[in-house]
Amino acid sequence: MVLLQDFTIEELSAYLTGNFNVKPYVAKQIYSWLNKSVDFDDMTDVSKTLRAQLKEQCFAKGCEIIQTLSSRLDGTQKFLFRLHDGNVVEGVLMNYKYGNTLCVSSQVGCRMGCKFCASTLEGLVRNLSAGEILGQVTAVNALGGGDARHVTNIVLMGSGEPLDNYDNVTKFLHLVTDPCGLNISQRNISLSTCGIVPNIKRLADDGFSVNLTLSLHNPFDEQRVAIMPVTRAYGVQQAVDACKYYFDKTGRRIIVEYTLIDGQNDSREHALKLASLLRGVSAHVNVIALNPVKETGLKATNETNLKKFIQYLEEKGVSATRRRTMGQDIEGACGQLRRRYLSNGTKNS
Repeated sequence: MVLLQDFTIEELSAYLTGNFNVKPYVAKQIYSWLNKSVDFDDMTDVSKTLRAQLKEQCFAKGCEIIQTLSSRLDGTQKFLFRLHDGNVVEGVLMNYKYGNTLCVSSQVGCRMGCKFCASTLEGLVRNLSAGEILGQVTAVNALGGGDARHVTNIVLMGSGEPLDNYDNVTKFLHLVTDPCGLNISQRNISLSTCGIVPNIKRLADDGFSVNLTLSLHNPFDEQRVAIMPVTRAYGVQQAVDACKYYFDKTGRRIIVEYTLIDGQNDSREHALKLASLLRGVSAHVNVIALNPVKETGLKATNETNLKKFIQYLEEKGVSATRRRTMGQDIEGACGQLRRRYLSNGTKNS
């Protein structure tokens, strides 16, 4: 079975023309429907005969929403998406004054092994295709009445390491920014990485200019490796240098994510080392209070330490703010909802 959301409009036209003898204008109609998360039966301006043929050989949508949790605290919504093979991934819709930001997943599971993240506890199952990532966006748009602008901003910060699935993620970026599709600006898209250095540089060299976020969490290699094994391959300085390269190529300021873990990375020494690393780099630090995952045993730092950490950075001239924590009452951290779903034995294989 072929997932049509994997196709650019040119690829879709070629596929439909070659396999179903479809006119180019019909391909454009179908492409429009695909970007509204509409299944074949509801494509009202497409012939019934063609719709029946497509249903036999193709999928229209990359995924479907099978569970929604809504926060009573801040209105955040968390979604569980089921893929066609029965695997599930998560997404989170956060409401801000400037619009609605959807956090999407790029892999089923993750192989990076970050100790504070629930997504990686069972390792990597598989990569998502470009259409499966896009399908998360169009499915949530459909909840907003089919408004293609219901989701105004996207963060690739859900399950998985985006730069470990480089080809599919970059194709997704082409699809979601397509003027004939959702037409979301790259300026409204953020990509978070734990620091896969070659692909940070490749992203810049390939002409992308999304907002790059480095998930750092400790400025000392010998300490960071204990919570982020990727450090064995790419040290902190290498990751920061790659981000500087990305800035030099794109002009896009780097965001550094720094989650404060009690007794591990929340001291003045850590703040001063981080400030030293970022000297000469156009960067802003998002300081985060850990959203606890019970399986990890890690605890969030206290409020006093968090405020002091930001103060230490600002005293050294580093731009830093506390990132707003959202969705804590609905298991907002990556991978938590999926783990509960799988532990209940409800996955369809």
